[in-house]
Amino acid sequence: MGRARTFQVAGAALAAAVVVVSLATTGGAHGAAAPAAAAGCGVLFDDFDYTSHTDGALGSHGWQVRSNAGGPGVPGATWAPENVTFPTVAGDKVMQLASSTDGTSSGTKHTEVLQGERRFFEGTYASRIRFSDAPVSGPDGDHVNQTFFTISPLRYDNDPLYSELDFSEYLPNGGWGETGPINYQTSWNTYQLEPWVSKNKNNSQRSSVDGWHNVVATVADGHVKYYIDGTLVADHDRSGPFDVYPRQAMSLNFNQWFIDLAAHNGGLATYLEQADWVYYAKNQVLTPAAAAANAASYRSGGVKFVDNLVGDCGTPPTTTTTTTTTTTTTTTTPGQPVGCAGVPAWQWGDVYLENARVAHVQHLWRARWWTQGSEPGLTAQWEDLGRC
Repeated sequence: MGRARTFQVAGAALAAAVVVVSLATTGGAHGAAAPAAAAGCGVLFDDFDYTSHTDGALGSHGWQVRSNAGGPGVPGATWAPENVTFPTVAGDKVMQLASSTDGTSSGTKHTEVLQGERRFFEGTYASRIRFSDAPVSGPDGDHVNQTFFTISPLRYDNDPLYSELDFSEYLPNGGWGETGPINYQTSWNTYQLEPWVSKNKNNSQRSSVDGWHNVVATVADGHVKYYIDGTLVADHDRSGPFDVYPRQAMSLNFNQWFIDLAAHNGGLATYLEQADWVYYAKNQVLTPAAAAANAASYRSGGVKFVDNLVGDCGTPPTTTTTTTTTTTTTTTTPGQPVGCAGVPAWQWGDVYLENARVAHVQHLWRARWWTQGSEPGLTAQWEDLGRC
């Protein structure tokens, strides 16, 4: 997701890894005959064949288009769902995030699309993304961040279960005190908001990635490996001061936002980030070429969307809580359903007192303290009690 940060830098890994994979045939797709897909715990594939951000199929496929205020980025900016569109580019539908700023908070619009249900953990992630060095209209120079990442809620400062993997954060004009262009891959242990302290490992490429690129990451065996167009650019493991291997399931997100307005040059500037497709093979380690080939196989077969992820396949992470008054240890597994019947849905304008419960993105949440306008899953004010 990104934010102004103090980095712990890992050494760059430059040699591509060769991984032997096994493939099987899977069904459950919308379209023609199902092509080859990763065996194991299922896949999510989306070709982004939608009409608009209000297309009913978008929501039924698990996608949420953000409209609520809040971070990251310019305080007071809006998150504009109407700026998420699905144009045809070179004969194919793509998802397009158009973010703009006129140099003021009220005139700044961010964009985000996410799979809000937290069911993404180990496996292979891939997407074909078009990054932009310059705005499609208006003056250049803004500190814009174009991203693809997974994330879990930060329940409180230095939350030991916090998990975030930034597969790509592209800053064409720099930001966070760095000159651009620069592209980051960051694996997070945790962070503290006030005063700001971050614990992570990151790598970066100080060159342009303008245009279309295959962004791939594998999460397995204590390593998070990041690839750009098949080249291994980062390998983050559990060594060193911070264990950055994810500790719980996460949401899957694309967003584009402005870090600050310090470099704005006047007028209204609009930047585009596009995604051609996205693919996730749960609990399977694939080479970048194999992941792209699986996506291409779906597309050539006319398959627009697949989601046959198995909820508790394999060995999910566990959360262990030991009380101080007894010797009992309670272990809960993410994904285990909880009761949400009769619980009101979270509303942006409502005030919630400590211990208030709401339902949001198919999860039950408890307010840790008084809160208003803080979305469950994105802020520390809410405790996730489990999937409904």
